[in-house]
Amino acid sequence: MEKVSIVGLDIAKSSFHAHGAAANGSKVFSKALPRGRVLEFFGQIEPCTIALEACAGAHHWSRELSRLGHDVRLIAPQYVKPYVKRQKNDANDAEAIAEAASRPTMRFVTTKTTEQQGQSMVLKTRDLLTGQRTQAINALRGHLAEHGIVAPKGPQHLPRLEKAVAENGERLPPEVTGLCQIFFDLIAGLSARIDALTRQLRQIARQDDVARRLMTMPGIGPVTAVSIAVLAAPPEMFSKGRDFAAWIGLAPRQHSTGGKTRLGKISKMGQRDLRRLLIIGAMSAIQAAQKRGGAPDGSWLARMLARKPKMLVAVALANKMARMAWAIMAHGASTRPCQR
Repeated sequence: MEKVSIVGLDIAKSSFHAHGAAANGSKVFSKALPRGRVLEFFGQIEPCTIALEACAGAHHWSRELSRLGHDVRLIAPQYVKPYVKRQKNDANDAEAIAEAASRPTMRFVTTKTTEQQGQSMVLKTRDLLTGQRTQAINALRGHLAEHGIVAPKGPQHLPRLEKAVAENGERLPPEVTGLCQIFFDLIAGLSARIDALTRQLRQIARQDDVARRLMTMPGIGPVTAVSIAVLAAPPEMFSKGRDFAAWIGLAPRQHSTGGKTRLGKISKMGQRDLRRLLIIGAMSAIQAAQKRGGAPDGSWLARMLARKPKMLVAVALANKMARMAWAIMAHGASTRPCQR
């Protein structure tokens, strides 16, 4: 059999497919593999390049295959799709992965360690519980509004709702008061879990050198700092801060042709969690500046706020923050002594 240079591995829950190609791109083998035989099969072939789509389970298989001596590369699925020929099936997907990985200009995803995936799970679990708490609060406010009891948005106004339910207990049906108590207990339990995960993230941020340096930047707290340290691609993958901001999706989307440059709204490509957190942090920095009497006269922020909407300025500031974050990670600098 001709020597295998690169293998495209299409992974799934139980049925995998491997496409082996020689150095000139010709097919050497194409075969389906059950989950239990994947490591056995790759342990029998000579070390080569193995490419996988960066999806669920890819980082686990990357670590396992690397232990066998193979050079494992992960590719974002959107970079594989253009190489799929006609019909979509496991064999064609595996061939497309191998073809995409052979391109000299292809961009790859860095394999995460188990510690990074554990910290990522803390972030995602906290985000999930926060969403569930918001859903429960909105449902409670909606139900009580039907009975003439209203309160502003946010968990900080729950005591007002609880007090209103107690004061109107006589005119509210027993079913309503009972179900409201279920909502209050549910929200309190979610809040306690969210607070525990927030404390855990603060502990992680204190122990991580990159996160500590990122927290010296105004608008970046423990959650955002840990998110950038865990979810962001390594800084050496980017030649400058603008490339990192574009990877997050904070750079303008281009539609240029014929030498005419046309820039539109931000691309919203890349890591959406980082993009959301940076925009929230930028908005908090703007609000903090306004509470202090406004941004310093003549500063970039003051000039932008004078002629642009606040949300647009927040997105622009988030772009600047992304560039600064890249500089901090790439060059080991910080903006000021950390006070947290």
